[in-house]
Amino acid sequence: MAKIKTQYICKNCGAIHNKWNGQCNDCQAWNTLEESVVQPSSTATAVKSSRFQSYSGDVSQIKSISEIDLKQIPRASTGISELDRVLGGGLVQGSVTLIGGDPGIGKSTILIQTMASLGKLRSLYVTGEESLQQVSMRAKRLQLNPDPLRLLTETCVERIIEHASLEKPDVMVIDSIQTIHTEELTSAPGSVSQVREATARLTRFAKQTNTSLFIAGHVTKEGTLAGPRVLEHMVDTVLYFEGDPGGRYRILRAVKNRFGAVNELGVFAMTERGLIGVSNPSAIFLSRHETPVPGSVIMVTREGTRPLLVEVQALVDESHGSQSRRVVLGLEQNRIAMLLAVLHRHGGISMFDQDVFINVVGGMKITETAADLPLVLAALSSFRNRPHPADLIVFGEIGLAGEIRPVPNGEERLKEAAKHGFKRAIIPKSNQPQRAIKGMKILTAQRLEDALEYLD
Repeated sequence: MAKIKTQYICKNCGAIHNKWNGQCNDCQAWNTLEESVVQPSSTATAVKSSRFQSYSGDVSQIKSISEIDLKQIPRASTGISELDRVLGGGLVQGSVTLIGGDPGIGKSTILIQTMASLGKLRSLYVTGEESLQQVSMRAKRLQLNPDPLRLLTETCVERIIEHASLEKPDVMVIDSIQTIHTEELTSAPGSVSQVREATARLTRFAKQTNTSLFIAGHVTKEGTLAGPRVLEHMVDTVLYFEGDPGGRYRILRAVKNRFGAVNELGVFAMTERGLIGVSNPSAIFLSRHETPVPGSVIMVTREGTRPLLVEVQALVDESHGSQSRRVVLGLEQNRIAMLLAVLHRHGGISMFDQDVFINVVGGMKITETAADLPLVLAALSSFRNRPHPADLIVFGEIGLAGEIRPVPNGEERLKEAAKHGFKRAIIPKSNQPQRAIKGMKILTAQRLEDALEYLD
């Protein structure tokens, strides 16, 4: 057999070296060289002898657009409605989905539940972290139907593809990609080169055989997927599990999706029988205090195609240190300082000597600017120790000049709030609906001063 040619690439600067060194000669960084295959001779010979034959047995050839069949292939349901929502409506043939999350968050649980609820679709669950007995015990504990579950314990990507070529599954799961390796590299499983090469081969197999592939991935301390950044570009969909592993609720968020909406959200509750979808997630993000409390404001945020009611809480207290604190959970950290400066300049209210704590109930993470006005009003309510009405909802973006800017899909947000019994709303003037919403009084504000007048 011809010798496989390898090279070593620096993770820090990308410099290529012919042999491994402890230090990169270009950027002088230590222990950053990773092994990578240049062009294995055996692979090149195999490709040449098979006349560009793929895993599916078809011979690759050039076609014009007019020769391509554009018939729409229906999506296959996973049997879990919240997962279907995040995927964009269901599984697409040949799609590759990467699922990441903290240890114990529920990645393996949601994947084995999906495999057991696929119905007539053939499935294959490949595990590199657990034995067949351990996976079977989890399926039994979750009271899943064992008939559709086909299990394989293997860590070599070449043998996984051999088994899958014989099994011909419609849906396949790899749990997890950090345990999979290729025999053509000598580096340890989980290294950058191993993860990249194994994912590339599995993705090629999925595309050429129309197999829907799920890949579970570990995350780093910063919450991002471990391995090379190119991993997210190789797959079609990237899903992240959010939430406290010790808590009850989990949030599944799509950060990349070639077949659906980005930032789509699925909400699950962890029970004794696994993860169960929450049909009305707004109920878990609202505290519903018996009496109005200071520092609490309800806003309507939008995640993907779904409007959600979320409670923003603020606590403003006198600072006893040399520098006041600004602590934010669930919102952008730097935005609170900017909004408090706008409140001082255009509202005449100063909190420079106050500690400000902001929290979004339920562990939600809000990235849109519609949370600006609710955040300011919640802080003002706590600062004055005056609660807002319990039937009030607020949303709107605040500019540095004190103007309140419109946000997308304002009318849909108002309709969602009306369904939950809210009677009043403070919104940007440009978001005023053309038709009145039954049972809701809408207060529009063009500047921050206008919104503050409604509360006096």
